[in-house]
Amino acid sequence: MPIQLLRNPIILCFTCLLAITACQSPESNTSTTTKTDTLTEEQKHLPENALRGLTVAEGLVVTPFAEEPMLQNPTNMDVDDRGRVWITEAYNYRPAINGNPTNALGDRIVILEDTNGDGQADTSKVFYQGPELNAPLGIAVLGNRVIISQSPYIWSFYDSDGDDKADRKEILFQGIGGEQHDHGAHAVTFGPDGKLYFNFGNEARTLKDAKGKVILDGKQYRQGLTLRCNPDGSQVEVLAENFRNPYEVAVDSYGALWQSDNDDDGNKGTRINAIFPHGKYGYTDEMTGAGWQSNRTNMEDSIPLRHWHLNDPGVVPNLLQTGAGSPTGMVVYEGNLFPERFHGQLIHCDAGPNVVRSYQVQAAGAGYTANTENILKGDKDPWFRPADICVAPDGSLMVADWYDPGVGGHAAGDQVRGRVYRVAPKGHPYKTERYNYKQLNSAMQALESPNLATRYLAYTALLQMGDSATAALQQHWKQTGAGPRMRARAFWILLDKDTKNEVSLLREAATDDNSNIRSMAIRAAVTKKSIGLDTILPALVNDRSAEVRREAALALYHYKGADGPSLWTTLANAHDGIDRWYLEALGIGAEGQWGPFFSQWLTTNQQPLATAAGRDIIWRARTDKAIPLLAQLAADNNTPLQNRLRYFRAFDFLEGRAKYPALLKLLEQQQGNSLEGNRLVLQALDIPSVRSSPVAMKALDQVLDSLRGTAAFIEMTGRYKVKHRNSELLQMAVQKSKEPLGRDAASCLLQQDGTPSIKSVINGKDTAASLALLRSLAGVGNTASLDILQNVVTSKQYDSTLRKAAAGMIGWSWSGEERVLTLLKAGKVPKQYIPLVVQSVGGAWRGSVKEEAASYLPEGSQKDGTTAPPAFAELKALKGDIAAGHTVFTSKCGLCHKAGTEGFDFGPALSEIGSKLPKEELYRAITQPSAGISFGYEGWELKLKDGSSLSGILSSKTETDLEIKFPGGSKQQLKTSSVKTMTQLKKSMMTDNLYQQMSLQDMANLLDYLGSLKKH
Repeated sequence: MPIQLLRNPIILCFTCLLAITACQSPESNTSTTTKTDTLTEEQKHLPENALRGLTVAEGLVVTPFAEEPMLQNPTNMDVDDRGRVWITEAYNYRPAINGNPTNALGDRIVILEDTNGDGQADTSKVFYQGPELNAPLGIAVLGNRVIISQSPYIWSFYDSDGDDKADRKEILFQGIGGEQHDHGAHAVTFGPDGKLYFNFGNEARTLKDAKGKVILDGKQYRQGLTLRCNPDGSQVEVLAENFRNPYEVAVDSYGALWQSDNDDDGNKGTRINAIFPHGKYGYTDEMTGAGWQSNRTNMEDSIPLRHWHLNDPGVVPNLLQTGAGSPTGMVVYEGNLFPERFHGQLIHCDAGPNVVRSYQVQAAGAGYTANTENILKGDKDPWFRPADICVAPDGSLMVADWYDPGVGGHAAGDQVRGRVYRVAPKGHPYKTERYNYKQLNSAMQALESPNLATRYLAYTALLQMGDSATAALQQHWKQTGAGPRMRARAFWILLDKDTKNEVSLLREAATDDNSNIRSMAIRAAVTKKSIGLDTILPALVNDRSAEVRREAALALYHYKGADGPSLWTTLANAHDGIDRWYLEALGIGAEGQWGPFFSQWLTTNQQPLATAAGRDIIWRARTDKAIPLLAQLAADNNTPLQNRLRYFRAFDFLEGRAKYPALLKLLEQQQGNSLEGNRLVLQALDIPSVRSSPVAMKALDQVLDSLRGTAAFIEMTGRYKVKHRNSELLQMAVQKSKEPLGRDAASCLLQQDGTPSIKSVINGKDTAASLALLRSLAGVGNTASLDILQNVVTSKQYDSTLRKAAAGMIGWSWSGEERVLTLLKAGKVPKQYIPLVVQSVGGAWRGSVKEEAASYLPEGSQKDGTTAPPAFAELKALKGDIAAGHTVFTSKCGLCHKAGTEGFDFGPALSEIGSKLPKEELYRAITQPSAGISFGYEGWELKLKDGSSLSGILSSKTETDLEIKFPGGSKQQLKTSSVKTMTQLKKSMMTDNLYQQMSLQDMANLLDYLGSLKKH
């Protein structure tokens, strides 16, 4: 989908599309409407039946505001101060990939308005349409300025004459990822401090200003970012990093930030984050950039948690993990029209599971907990795809729905539908108050609005007014009866307006009875470049509220005051040894200053290992001064090893070589008494230290003895180039030839000059061993392995049994497929083995390879396997069998996909795919796998410097190492320096003809089985 919404396609190496749900009569609630199952599939998708598929929260009703053809494919939305709904459309979404038609005039920005007061839009105006507008993903209406996010640009459109038409367009930012990329720039939000907030996903990489000057280089930060800047685009700040694809920043009146993020599809790890300034959020390894699937010490016990490196020091916790989904727009509801339980809470769209949710957040120490309540759910219509939400001026909620059978992955199943709903308590018609922003009292009233566009105009007007506005703002600030959020809004304007009194204003806020206001005071001082920070921090580091102390810790980030170490020590001494949020705030505050901060802390903690809090701080520290203490914790045999894993992992976050002597000493102390402990130490050491230390090499041998026959044995043998273990690798290659272990052992053996020993087995008298070793070699696919297989096929010195086996396996790898074509073209394949060599590429996903190879078969033996996929109507007419479908999944899909605990981790997991995609979209994913490929699951061809090539999915890539994943879940680690070229494949790694391998009944069964995989 265009987008944002998308962010979580989950389907067999291919993904989905989007959709929207339509409208009906006002004041309707799904609990009183006709059951959806009385309608045909076609009828369900008509606008007049839209509300039948929706369920709304108690105390609220949903009514239609607009529907197609007034709008189509809405990706993002804003509501202006007049109650008009602004929509960005994406008709032209990814046509080169999904094959959909395009509009040469370009995509549109439309304004939907209810002019007669009946609660439904009756006019639709085109604010702008142009060929350069391709599936924009964000819109913010700020007076006569409309900010549009569309990678690689963020534009400012201006309506100077008020005719609802854009008069001019300016570049605000550029260079943000590729054009139309879902993981690029997302919507801009206006903050209470007058700043603009926005984010982008992990495809963005750079940020340039209007003139093309680089502001941010992607190499400076990890993955997706949260950012802030002045309204003119100056003073860009990175607020947080290492997200996968955050959709939209939500900012409350106190300046606290929230956003959603989506996981690699199918891993049930989508999340909601509270944003700590300068926080790191763990999508990839903080130090190396390795992907979450790469092996590491102290890995989390489940994939949804592992996905975010939550056990690593330096990763800010998630507020919530919301399971499988495609998270989209989010707001902080600061109105009072909704029932009280929603006041001040987060409201969020998740297009994947067809839901708009409220997250009712409560403080918990320095962090948060939250309860979830659905506000609007597409229970009976899986095409409901809420793309964005906004709070209207009257406090009602507007929901943009890109009605579609799927959610993302560069595909779109429906281009013409699109809807907007209004959610409000029953009996509240849609009315919008008009404000005169030039009049003080009216502008002050507008500042109280729950609608951001209205508050922006009020902020701007009040900032420009004279002393009377200052007095009015001060009155609101000082009157607690005005409500804390309104006081906060007044505070931010005063801070910019009354600069002579800004320090005294900060002091007032810092001593306020409300902890949110005190926290705001610290944020404000930091935002104002630490003006007054040194005057308020000494008191606030002792604040009774952990939330306030958290903000004080965060404010110490690069703090220059001489009292920094003592302030941090006071805060650190208040850590309870339990609160991870607080600990991470301390870590952020100490960044770049760990030496003096940690030293000061030690002076007040003579026994730092004696308390959980002390051990926490040592684990989180990034200074060489912590190394001796960390080593003691790692070596403490009185503590179960499982509880010490975190300390071994912490060594990975200490840069420099000072840690290596301590680790080697730890090996000496253990004297082989703890093989697992030795293994952990070896993993924390660098390779030169291990190979140059007799103690380490002895420990390595002992560890390898304990790991014989395992993947870890192969990994460690290869890492340290332990060639005297080649005989054991050879044994594994023979004995485990039907498992990925056999291939990996053979690959490692070839890299360690083991070719002579391999040839000795193949040339030996044990035919079974020779055949097994050939099988392992066939999966390797490098030049050395293919040379051996080719020699067996073409050399008469081998008997026919081996030659036939080698011929039937030589094309089992990507490089093997190419070797097959080379040999056939050159006429080097003996005639009797041509059918077997051609058969070896029968599983190739590249149809061109199979077709070209088949052309060398004898006359009359070629097969024409091109048949069109069956029509969906044919499949729908068949009665499916879920149990039989499970069998089909196991045999046809399980090599690349997991469903629950079954299958292999290659393509997106399908454990809850039935909650996300209706049958027609599952059908499309099977028959047209290249029409939508999940981001992060694209296939890559790697040509190596040794002449071989590999194809698979990159599961991890750093500056020095990369990991490629193959069907069946196996992986191969490579040095980046060994790769000559990397080319992204345009087609899905899933075979295009999977449907040809199944009967109609088999496919019907499979669709029923996949449809049954739902969240329970």
